[in-house]
Amino acid sequence: MPTSLEKLQDMRRKSIFKVFEEKFRASIRITVGSATCENAAGATDVYERFQQNIQKHAGLEVILSKVGCAGRCDLEPMVTIVSHGQIPVKYMRVNPEKADKIFEDHILHGKVLEDFTMRRTAGLYNAQRVITVCGGKNCFDKHCSDIEKAFLENIQKLGIADKIILTRSACQGLCQYGPVCYVYPDGIMYQKLTPDIVKQICEEHLLKNHTLGQYTWTGERLTNRSFPFFGDVYFFGKQLRLTLRNCGVIDPESLDEYLAVRGYEAIAKILTEMKPQQVIDTVKKSGLRGRGGGGFPTGQKWQFAANQPDKEKYMICNADEGDPGAFMDRSMIEGDPHTILEGLMIAGYAIGASKGFVYIRAEYPLAVQRLEKAIADSKKSGLLGENILGSGWNFDIEIRLGAGAFVCGEETALIHSIEGSRGMPSPRPPYPAISGLWGKPTVINNVESLANLPVIILDGADWFSSIGTEKSKGTKVFALAGKVANTGLVEVPMGTTLREVVFDVGGGIKNSKAFKAVQTGGPAGGCLPAECLDTPVDYDSLNAAGSIMGSGGMIVMDEETCMVDVAKFFLDFTQSESCGKCTPCREGTRAMLAILQKITDGKGEDGDIEKLERLGSIIKNASLCGLGQCAPNPVLTTLKYFGHEYRAHIYSKKCPAGVCSALVTYNIDPEKCVGCTACKKKCPVNCITGDPKRIHAINQEDCIKCGTCLAVCKFNAITKS
Repeated sequence: MPTSLEKLQDMRRKSIFKVFEEKFRASIRITVGSATCENAAGATDVYERFQQNIQKHAGLEVILSKVGCAGRCDLEPMVTIVSHGQIPVKYMRVNPEKADKIFEDHILHGKVLEDFTMRRTAGLYNAQRVITVCGGKNCFDKHCSDIEKAFLENIQKLGIADKIILTRSACQGLCQYGPVCYVYPDGIMYQKLTPDIVKQICEEHLLKNHTLGQYTWTGERLTNRSFPFFGDVYFFGKQLRLTLRNCGVIDPESLDEYLAVRGYEAIAKILTEMKPQQVIDTVKKSGLRGRGGGGFPTGQKWQFAANQPDKEKYMICNADEGDPGAFMDRSMIEGDPHTILEGLMIAGYAIGASKGFVYIRAEYPLAVQRLEKAIADSKKSGLLGENILGSGWNFDIEIRLGAGAFVCGEETALIHSIEGSRGMPSPRPPYPAISGLWGKPTVINNVESLANLPVIILDGADWFSSIGTEKSKGTKVFALAGKVANTGLVEVPMGTTLREVVFDVGGGIKNSKAFKAVQTGGPAGGCLPAECLDTPVDYDSLNAAGSIMGSGGMIVMDEETCMVDVAKFFLDFTQSESCGKCTPCREGTRAMLAILQKITDGKGEDGDIEKLERLGSIIKNASLCGLGQCAPNPVLTTLKYFGHEYRAHIYSKKCPAGVCSALVTYNIDPEKCVGCTACKKKCPVNCITGDPKRIHAINQEDCIKCGTCLAVCKFNAITKS
């Protein structure tokens, strides 16, 4: 009788054949990004336009399909053209008209429209190969820069420099084999490189197309196998895509495509080869810590639940993502829902649960829809439900919709919500792993934590723990937003510095402005200044700096950002999201917010800073749950690092960034004013006086500080101070 793993492998073979026949047999494949953000940007119309063009040319071997979000939010909608043996072409900000042009020139006539492609890819699609040299710490220590230099010297000497693109990537997770490089589109990884080996690679592989098998790495990893398909090697090559490995690559609504990339192999492996305790020990050995913000060791949490004698236990996936500017969990579910289900199953098997729940906010309809389809398809194929893969093990998954309460991200509040009660936290202990959902042992892991599990099982705990820092293993996904050039979803090895994330992956600050601060950890995190840019992204380093890892929000601020206003924004959010159960959080955040409002209104007083510090300390120490315990962080860190801005607001009645309208004054420079009357005509309160071709003036008592005059003046005669 075949084992669970053998049954899964047979399913994969059939899926690979089916996917090949349906999609990859065609000479050209067009994929259109399909996530909430991309659809909002017009991806649905773009997809329909490509459909129409394909129908007009019925004889063409062209396949159109959808994929999840690849992470380049600022460039959506995105379209990828994949042709056999060629570097995939990634088009950005595509609309129906651009789709017509792409189809006519690229699909029908083979001409790449570089004006529509991603930034910094000029010349990429005319190149024959991309050589990506690993720049991770281990390879860096082994002189990867010498390897890059050797490649440059040899390809120039051989006269093929115009045919080769050389880039540097983040850690590829092959530290013991470094320095390593990846040759694309050949799909070859060379290991233990030296300048002499590089010379041979250039002469034989790059010039004569002869692969040097004696130097290749022939192992198999789930991670970063597909990073060239993401398009921008400068953006994606700096990352290590582990949990996001399939997002933007496979069709999220296709079980066959997930099976084709070793989907459900991890659960089949443990059902065939591992006992529950072995799974727990593997996760412990990996060093995986909860990615939901707390950073508690995942295997240890599982052990608590597994040790309970109850026969009925529960697993919960916490997909209640509510941080402002955060979209990690939504994008992962929309782009790769089966990975989340498989992770939930692995965890359920480990602790002895037969029931799992995905708690997700109803505001994510596309994610919910794809989860529902993934659950239905998995049940139909025998991958979920009763007697999974003939193993005798039963596990079912249900979806529970949340109403969008931020506090329901807290474990006990989430449990109360699933039970049908109001989502409010409870004192701990007992912890949910001992007594949780309906009084039974319950483990709650967030989306990203679960997405790590198939990789840990298949690629190994030792490999996973080799990535990151001593106490923070693996990678971390961040929703990079704010005043950064490349906004989107990024995944980097733990230990990567904030500077590398903001300036290397993120491309630096928009419009050549100066960096001012980065806020990590969502509304419960802290704002860190330029002097903290070399802080490694890991739990302990961020905590020491006054912030937190959180679930992964990362908002970048430039010189035009008022840090007092930022602190007020985040505190306003947490204050409104407080469930009101405990007094320190309910009343303390309200009192802090009132002081911040007074300061930004120009009514700040001596002693306000001390009041904020004292209130922040009390709230952190006395609140019932993590929401209140972390709510003061944005205020306390901005006081620590940007106290001069608070003092300017209070004592000088000035907002240095010119953001707080009550502290801003608009004036007309008489030497530049030409009397065009544009400001006078547009002023909503008629506070500007002056005749045509005469110098104008602003009545400061009537001015409402709206800034309309500044926006309409074409002669730079309006100043803001």
